[in-house]
Amino acid sequence: MHVTLRQLRAFAAVVATGSFSEAARSLHLSQAALSGLIKELETQGGVRLLDRNTRSVSASAVGQAFEPLVRRVLSDLDEALDSIRNLKELRGGVVRVAAPETLSCTLMPELIAMYNAAHPAVDVRFEDVQMEEVRAGLGNGNVDLGFGPARSIGGEGIAEYELWTDPLWVALRRDDPLATSETITWKDLKERTLFTYMRAFDANVLSHVPLRSRPDKVVPVHRVNTALSMLKVKPGGVVCPSMAGSIVQGFGLAFQPLRQPVVSRSISLFVRAKSASAPAVASLVDFTIEFARTWARLGNERGRAP
Repeated sequence: MHVTLRQLRAFAAVVATGSFSEAARSLHLSQAALSGLIKELETQGGVRLLDRNTRSVSASAVGQAFEPLVRRVLSDLDEALDSIRNLKELRGGVVRVAAPETLSCTLMPELIAMYNAAHPAVDVRFEDVQMEEVRAGLGNGNVDLGFGPARSIGGEGIAEYELWTDPLWVALRRDDPLATSETITWKDLKERTLFTYMRAFDANVLSHVPLRSRPDKVVPVHRVNTALSMLKVKPGGVVCPSMAGSIVQGFGLAFQPLRQPVVSRSISLFVRAKSASAPAVASLVDFTIEFARTWARLGNERGRAP
């Protein structure tokens, strides 16, 4: 049995108006075309749905039972079509976003707040997770957009947009003699304990520092808050991207640029290709690229040190 939506709409219109001519007019059909649709529907169902006489038309007993079902089908279809239009016009939609800790505490709150101010009906569902979970979420489809160090996520089906390059600074106790220095070099930190939460610190950071200037002792931890908490009770330093200035300030620590050499990390947006065509996802990607680059530039202009 092959029933079409045109047949169902024709039947519902006739029952609602009690007239073939009025129903045809409301559907912008000829009366003959409307009658043909009703006849096809009744033939396919093998039952009479309408009782007709010379003066009126009404639903038969079967038609009366069938009519609420037809209304429900048509209502569900209209609702589905409205949802598609809403998504296209960004009046709705869900975007799943994930980022590691430092970005979660700095860029992400401002980004999401500004985006939702422009698109309040889009549901941005954010998770602050480890970088490994950002990578896994993009791979298994639980995440649409992910943030992290450039080139830290790859593979088929993942697009990468480099957002900005962030130089590394060093957090110090305020009673540290270096805290007031205009220039701090890697060599200055050689005899201090460095607490680091950055993954693959040796490969991604220290490999850019001359061997003679590398710190003698590096203590790895998992979270930036842990590293900064340890620094508060024990002399040393914490190397962080400059964007972490607000976090460092919250711990009451000094934060200074690190020179000779300047080591930087690039931050990227990663997009799952299968999600990219969704209007809400595409909109947030475009918004993020513009917002993040401006955010980084303004941060560099005003300085990220407390």
